[in-house]
Amino acid sequence: MTSFADITTMGVGGEIAHFIEPTTRVGLIEAVEDADSKGLPLVVIGGGSNMLIADEPFNGVVVRDARRLITVPDEAAPVEGQDRTVHVNAEAGANWDDFVAFTVEIGLEGVEGLSGIPGTVGASVVQNIGAYGQEVATSVESVEVWDRETKTMRDLTPDDLHFGYRYSALKASMYQAPGVPAQEFFPTPRYVVLSVTFALTHSAQGTVGYGQLAKALGVEVGDRMDTKEIREAVLNVRAAKGMLEDPTRYALPAMADAKRENNILADLQRLSAHNDASGIEPTEDGLPAPDYNRHSCGSFFMNPILPADQAAHLPEDAPRFEAVLPNGEPGVKTSAAWLIDHAGCHKGFAVAADAPASLSTQHTLALTNRGKATAKDVERLARAVQQRVRDAFGIELIPEPVCVGVLGE
Repeated sequence: MTSFADITTMGVGGEIAHFIEPTTRVGLIEAVEDADSKGLPLVVIGGGSNMLIADEPFNGVVVRDARRLITVPDEAAPVEGQDRTVHVNAEAGANWDDFVAFTVEIGLEGVEGLSGIPGTVGASVVQNIGAYGQEVATSVESVEVWDRETKTMRDLTPDDLHFGYRYSALKASMYQAPGVPAQEFFPTPRYVVLSVTFALTHSAQGTVGYGQLAKALGVEVGDRMDTKEIREAVLNVRAAKGMLEDPTRYALPAMADAKRENNILADLQRLSAHNDASGIEPTEDGLPAPDYNRHSCGSFFMNPILPADQAAHLPEDAPRFEAVLPNGEPGVKTSAAWLIDHAGCHKGFAVAADAPASLSTQHTLALTNRGKATAKDVERLARAVQQRVRDAFGIELIPEPVCVGVLGE
């Protein structure tokens, strides 16, 4: 029986009563509708990179879209002198990094900075993923969804989606307040993503939009470079922070075919090179040894956005960025990683010396499974970090992953 431990990057979670992988649009809608009509708990899962699920058996339905087609309805190389926009459509189950690799390979600009983010295309728009100066919202043309409330298919525009920092109308339908699940649509949004159409630019060069990335490339922010070079630099920077998924997970039967084989092999080669440089021997089956810093949900806590009066009480050296509060008023965003570190939870922090879950040894914002952790172990670590930040700064850290049966959800 498939478990959440098999299909999530954190590698924890209980067995699943009904695991369904539809291969058609009709099959996906029918699976969702069947669960809803029977009043069964429903989880529509992508790459499992943004979920923390309890250890107990899940007596509901888990649907993972097995449709992974990526198509270019336009000419990939527009006529010279005309609009250079190229539309690319991807089914919701397509692996996100497969999508990025595809667009870079055919000479398109717009998502290269989002290389290496685990998950699927469908999940990318729910979370409005972002990194290194780009976010998915800037490239989305439309999102085709199944509306669980009206029982209809809809095409949502960026205006409909209300994109914000790690936020969309899709995600908002799951919560009545930040971190507080909605009564009706949780842990699956009201709108189930069927496919996404992106508007990208025909260009083999992209803009370096982030300081850390510019430093890695030896250029200035705003410089133009080959998108293939930008993608490779992003992957290297993410690897140095343990912020890539562990490609050895695709050896699990439950993960077979979830990512394109050539991209899995490329990821395994990168991990092998990283291990060789660190003197880490391969496993007996010849695969690179797992990197437990990658057994995580990525950034576990969202960067807090504070009212100005609360931000005024932050230490002088705390990061501050202009932001917008949920009510539309101006706010101040600060760094969750900085708060965690300055509350005494440094890289590798654990609740006990032998605890099977700890902060990454490379990044304070990632909670990791060191090989034998349970969801309860991760929850214990998360609560300890939250308490220390609360005591030090009076700020409540909100988990970024969808949490089911843990952390009060």
